[in-house]
Amino acid sequence: MNDRNDHNPSGLLSVDEARSRIFDMLRPIRGDEQLAIRSALGRVLAEPVISGIDVPPYANSAMDGYALRAADLPAEGTATLKLIGRAMAGAPFEGRVGAGECVRIMTGAKLPDGADTVLMQERVEAEGEQVRINAGHRPGENVRHPGEDMAVGQTVLEPGRRLTPADLGVLASLGIPEVRVRRRLRVAFFSTGDELVSLGQPLGEGQIYDSNRYTLYGMLQRCGAELLDMGVIPDRREAVRRAFQDAMSQADVVITSGGVSVGEADYVKQTLDELGEVHVWRMAMKPGKPLAVGRLGEATFFGLPGNPVSAMATFYQFVQPALERLGGATPGEPLVLKIPTATDLKKSPGRLEYQRGVLARDAHGNWTVTSSGRQGSHVLTSMSRANCFVILPAKSAGAKAGELVDVQPFAGLI
Repeated sequence: MNDRNDHNPSGLLSVDEARSRIFDMLRPIRGDEQLAIRSALGRVLAEPVISGIDVPPYANSAMDGYALRAADLPAEGTATLKLIGRAMAGAPFEGRVGAGECVRIMTGAKLPDGADTVLMQERVEAEGEQVRINAGHRPGENVRHPGEDMAVGQTVLEPGRRLTPADLGVLASLGIPEVRVRRRLRVAFFSTGDELVSLGQPLGEGQIYDSNRYTLYGMLQRCGAELLDMGVIPDRREAVRRAFQDAMSQADVVITSGGVSVGEADYVKQTLDELGEVHVWRMAMKPGKPLAVGRLGEATFFGLPGNPVSAMATFYQFVQPALERLGGATPGEPLVLKIPTATDLKKSPGRLEYQRGVLARDAHGNWTVTSSGRQGSHVLTSMSRANCFVILPAKSAGAKAGELVDVQPFAGLI
């Protein structure tokens, strides 16, 4: 997947170089807040979570069975023990297990004093107050020890972690009702173009509905950002300038779609040059060659292409991981799998391509990938039908059926 060293006579940045430049310019936002753990799902931890207790807090049984002393396990043959009571979860046995004795115990129940081993109920013979056990058991079987999951003083969750449902359970296990998390990123976004019409308005001659703001809204929602939708901005220099100034005064991140190519009415990059600075523009990537990235005062700016598939591809490959870093999340590597293509994939050498594919099992149960259909950067249904990107290197001339290709599942992105 690495295309850093691909020869590129066009002067376009390689995807790796563009990604490196973007990530180098990012600085996480400041600010955090205290939240109840039920409100903290998907938020980024601002400080470490350190265990103040052992989990489990006491030795307990991993099985329904019988608690006894390992000293009473027979080396050969059988042994008969006296049943002296029961231990239930939340209702422990109050006495002590002595030589030749055992206690009926349920999963999760506290191990009685004197006992150090639990035998599964299926592996003993019980009749009245007599329990017969066979040889072949290990001392300490089926016992969960204090602190086995989490120990006092252990750092359980690190800062920068985006909290998952399992993490909420971990926090609850530690008796922690609230956590400190990073504040949400504030993101302003708008589309540019005289041809774009907002939903609910009639289409005029040569006009289309603005789809990019809705895909952007959906992708940003899944990133957990606070959103400021500024609508459609006409292709007028002053209108674009006012929109930039308004957005940069309110948001940590400003995202536009359209207006970043070199057309006469493409004012986004021109305005960015005037009000801020450009760090990245034009990449050896398909779809998504025109991408402007830079600074607008204190805000980070992303100017996405106008074609809908290009906008989505550049968002997932550059903007989403950048938002993670800006929000204080610990960076992670995207999931990329080697999967055989079931059909030929066409491509011309020159740019790294993110073709849209469908990852599925074949008749034999093996994973394969196929094209999701027409691959034009304007064909939004190629994204709607797809569940993955098929990543073809810049030097590649495509792939033949049966060849292994790099596949990036959308499940790891959205």
